[in-house]
Amino acid sequence: MAVLKFRIYLEEDDAVYRDIVIKHTQNFQELHLAILKSFEFDNKHQATFYRSNDNWLRGREISVEKYDKKYPVEPLLMSETTIGSEIRDTNQKFVYVYDFAKNWTFLVELINVSKEENSKLQYPVITRTEGIGPQQYGTKSLLGDKFADIEEKYDLNEAIDGFGEEGDESESSDTDEEAENEEGHDEEAF
Repeated sequence: MAVLKFRIYLEEDDAVYRDIVIKHTQNFQELHLAILKSFEFDNKHQATFYRSNDNWLRGREISVEKYDKKYPVEPLLMSETTIGSEIRDTNQKFVYVYDFAKNWTFLVELINVSKEENSKLQYPVITRTEGIGPQQYGTKSLLGDKFADIEEKYDLNEAIDGFGEEGDESESSDTDEEAENEEGHDEEAF
């Protein structure tokens, strides 16, 4: 049985991604829920996958349900469509859109196909998490309104001139020579 590894990138930031391993016989509904879990999103909104090409152009739609909108081609349903049935090549890509109001867009790329299934794992499984995912409903500081006070308190713009005086008279001449040597090396480095 084939096991597929997908890398799911946040569209705006490809440094933020999750790797999910899933069996080819599982359906898109299961992949959809795994993506939401991996980015710590809830499951309260509409979602759809699009089969895609190497340029991330959206093709055939695979939806949670048939939504009240005009479709160029009737969508497939996630719960009825196995992942393996939509894999056209070893570099298959999908575009995943969640919450049509916020329009969270993720790029889903097949990065590995394996024939070996791990009997100890419950598929789908999140195998890698890179970067801090976005907050689903915007950013709220843990500190709330106090954050501005802390930011102001530690603002270093007031101390632009520096923290101390160079060439303090209490230093010995040996220390001054070492500082001059270090300054000379810094100038050569640039």
